Amino acid sequence: MEWTHNRALGKISSIENGLDPKQPRHPGKWDLRSLLSNPEVLAALGSGVLMLAAWAASSWSELVSVILYVVSYTVGGWIKAKEGVETLIKERDLDVNLLMIAAAMGAASIGYWNEGAMLIFIFAMSGALESYTMERSRKDISSLMELQPETALRLEGGEMVSVSIGKLEIGDLILVKPGELIPADGKVYRGGSSVNQSSITGESVPVDKEVGDEVFAGTLNGEGVLYIEVTKSAESTLFAKIVKLVAEAENEVPESERFIKRFEAIYARIVVGVTVGLIAAAPLLGWDWDTSFYKAMVFLVVASPCALVSSIMPAMLSAISNRARKGVLFKGGAHVENMARTAVVAFDKTGTLTLGSPQVTDFIAGGGMTYVELLGICASVESMSKHPLAQAVVRKAKEERIEVLPAENAQSITGWGMQAEVQGKLWKIGKSDVLDRKEQGDQAADSVKNADDPDWHALRSKLESEGKTVSVVLEGERITGMIALQDAVRPQAAAAVKRLQELGIKVAMLTGDRKATAEVIAREAGVDMVFSDLLPEDKVKHVKELRERHGHVVMVGDGVNDAPALATATVGIGMGVTGSGTALEVADAVLMNDNIEEIAATVRVARRAQRIVKQNMTFAVTVILTLIAANFIEGVALPLGVVGHEGSTILVILNGLRLLRAK
Repeated sequence: MEWTHNRALGKISSIENGLDPKQPRHPGKWDLRSLLSNPEVLAALGSGVLMLAAWAASSWSELVSVILYVVSYTVGGWIKAKEGVETLIKERDLDVNLLMIAAAMGAASIGYWNEGAMLIFIFAMSGALESYTMERSRKDISSLMELQPETALRLEGGEMVSVSIGKLEIGDLILVKPGELIPADGKVYRGGSSVNQSSITGESVPVDKEVGDEVFAGTLNGEGVLYIEVTKSAESTLFAKIVKLVAEAENEVPESERFIKRFEAIYARIVVGVTVGLIAAAPLLGWDWDTSFYKAMVFLVVASPCALVSSIMPAMLSAISNRARKGVLFKGGAHVENMARTAVVAFDKTGTLTLGSPQVTDFIAGGGMTYVELLGICASVESMSKHPLAQAVVRKAKEERIEVLPAENAQSITGWGMQAEVQGKLWKIGKSDVLDRKEQGDQAADSVKNADDPDWHALRSKLESEGKTVSVVLEGERITGMIALQDAVRPQAAAAVKRLQELGIKVAMLTGDRKATAEVIAREAGVDMVFSDLLPEDKVKHVKELRERHGHVVMVGDGVNDAPALATATVGIGMGVTGSGTALEVADAVLMNDNIEEIAATVRVARRAQRIVKQNMTFAVTVILTLIAANFIEGVALPLGVVGHEGSTILVILNGLRLLRAK
């Protein structure tokens, strides 16, 4: 494939000279135009304008005034009345929509047209505000759906052909011009550019991409030209997984919201029953018909649970939106609610607390070889292998700009390592177990002459005590070097753990690695508990035990073997960039940028959302009870009841919106 690509690239190199940079496209931002395009907002504003016109007309024509009021009621109340009737017919339940419409019509029936219109207007405005803010919250998550281009420029026989992204196959070479969206996950084959990955990972600064670097569908190319080799099919891209997660997020409702919905249906019936009772009991209370009906209408307004119903979802959706902008994607408000109760965060080690790829930590040259000479030879031998440990040695040589020499007669030694000839000599690199067997009797080392050298044994013991994997370098039959490798701890791991601990959360690490390696990583990261030598079922067992002992547990993982533990935890968090498809399927939330430091910030936002919900519910109940008591004791004017009740609804929505701007 490489020869074909290079030949084709040579044919079309002139294309690059004719490329015109395009302006980057960004998802639409919410502004006054988008606000006014919301049908509920338009209906509410229209209702308000008609109400003012009707009030002005009442001084010179009662008939015109009544007609305008009727139109105002219809414009402002139609959407809510329709929703209320649908709930009544389909679910055989009453909701606040029907209560408000009934109260407005009742006020009109006793001549309080303006008060009824005011109720409809404010109720419509509060509903429109809630609808708009929920849509805005969803927009922060789902706006990336607009970032999927429909076509891609694929290289076919030296020509660029526009094809549907669904037709792209693994191995295809595509061209991405400056300012265009990248249509598929892949690796940079040729060219270089900066790529804005904020839509996928939440990173605010564009990331420089060079040959060999990974790129994602839905991200925005900068000023350079990129030729990308496709590595994933359209349905397997990170972008496609995010879209699926967003769809799931629409259906996940927190337990508190489900409780409020159940409560609303029962409470609405009680309010209707009390309202009818107030009208019927007029003679017993010494009220005339007008007084009784008026108080009943006021009660119907002030007792309706509008503010209580609006106490939860705006706050939850705002929290989801806030986190989405930082690269943390929740599948729904239920998981935000659970996140606020976190007592323990359990991390998988490999690929989560660590980078998931081995790094050369120590390189020791002996046998008269210099460091540079031996590392160059080792890189030459290991360049013939695709094993992660071998590739780590090659990366080390490249990082230090050491020349990689040609290797001949390369051969893999099953179960041990690699051998090849470099500059006429046979070199072998593999497991350090040759130190334990002077007579190998295999290809690795038929007779390692210095296998009993105490210096090599002492060095290996020291390196292994530090949790490192040790390989030896053989020149012929003599050990001439030693390589220590280790999966490096993520740079932000210690800070992420410390921030969680500052919130009073205990941090555990679960790993299948041996105890010595696990304890080294645990010390470096600063975790409270470490569990090693675990199989997938053992991880599930420990998550269950942590839940029983401490309470709610958040599990963070990236691999297929982490999926059972992610499903068992109160909240499972998958790693978006390095995570497996299975882990992302099971997870309740995804770190799209793999930045584990965001976990502590997410717990803070979730806890703040819970506090806001409690504030809202306390405020809503207090306002309802105060207005009900005032209506029975002193009497409340309908306009005051409307403003007090609907005003409280708007306040709890605005209170929930504070999380949109929380840092």
